[in-house]
Amino acid sequence: MSDESMTRRDLGVLAAGGALAVAFATLPALPAAAYQGNMERALSDLYAALASLREATPNKGGHRERAIGLIRQAIEQTQAGIEFADEHGGGGGPP
Repeated sequence: MSDESMTRRDLGVLAAGGALAVAFATLPALPAAAYQGNMERALSDLYAALASLREATPNKGGHRERAIGLIRQAIEQTQAGIEFADEHGGGGGPP
């Protein structure tokens, strides 16, 4: 089962990395007002946290795996927020 989990994890990393690459590739095509600098930095930090957790030893009583899952959810929500702002003309101004 651990081999299967690693495969799913690896696919998740590849998919997330691909989504991030696509997001960054489209930035020059977006209007300057739609750039979500804080959200993009948060996304970068979340990916860094995910990488650190994956490198940590798995002897954490399941808490490391739970944190990985929560960070994946945070990445998805952050990406969804960026996409929503892009689609609805959200800029980098105050909320």
